[in-house]
Amino acid sequence: MYQIIDGKRISQEIKDELREKAAALKAQGVERCLAVVQVGSDPASGVYVNNKKKACEYVGIRSLSYQLPEETTQEELLALMRELNGREDVNGILVQLPLPDHIDQDLVLTAIAPEKDVDGFHPVNVGNLSIGRPGYVSCTPAGVIQLLKRSGIEIEGKECVVLGRSNIVGKPMAMLLLRENGTVTVCHSRTKNLKEITRRADILVVAVGKPQFVDGDFIKEGAVVIDVGIHRNQEGKLCGDVDFHSVAPHVSAITPVPGGVGPMTIAMLMANCVQGV
Repeated sequence: MYQIIDGKRISQEIKDELREKAAALKAQGVERCLAVVQVGSDPASGVYVNNKKKACEYVGIRSLSYQLPEETTQEELLALMRELNGREDVNGILVQLPLPDHIDQDLVLTAIAPEKDVDGFHPVNVGNLSIGRPGYVSCTPAGVIQLLKRSGIEIEGKECVVLGRSNIVGKPMAMLLLRENGTVTVCHSRTKNLKEITRRADILVVAVGKPQFVDGDFIKEGAVVIDVGIHRNQEGKLCGDVDFHSVAPHVSAITPVPGGVGPMTIAMLMANCVQGV
């Protein structure tokens, strides 16, 4: 029988720990504050921003909300970044993605001071991760590591395969698994003999952005499978990059969608805000 890795439970565990840390810091006169910036009124972005505000409230972090109109210019947004970088009472800045087409996303993300980049997207923080120096780490991959560790799954010495090479998940995921002494292979859309490679994996992390792409044929018996994807299927139900019912009989542990990796992203954002670098 396989183990369901419960992201809801583990994320709650982390938020409860952070709540205690934030209270202890506040008792020493240190208050953490996250500034959340959203441009436009994308409904999905609105839901994410609201969830982040609720998490801040629960953990005991002050949050500032900047809801800017769709027609906000790039220079206006960059000016806000400069203002927030200079504020001593703000220790974290988050710009909700995606941004409108007329704004250069990379330019905005690199305008955030690295020491306030709690999303872990700034090139300085990405570089620090790659050479093993302290810095903020992208929240979703950091959450995957916590899911594995808190579920009693050993990473050291294991053959780990990451399916996907995005800057937000795939690449930092590979570096974090390396940091935990896993032996890591990164696969992507141009990889040949893909199933041969994934069938070697003791730990398979799937972040390809294709609904139910991975089925039982991709899996080594007894593997651990982490599904980072989230989509709606033809019936309108949430599903991941993994065909759960096809894959589950072959694994020792697996994350569900929803309730697996998703809740961990916000928990690790809160961890970045409370703990700093």
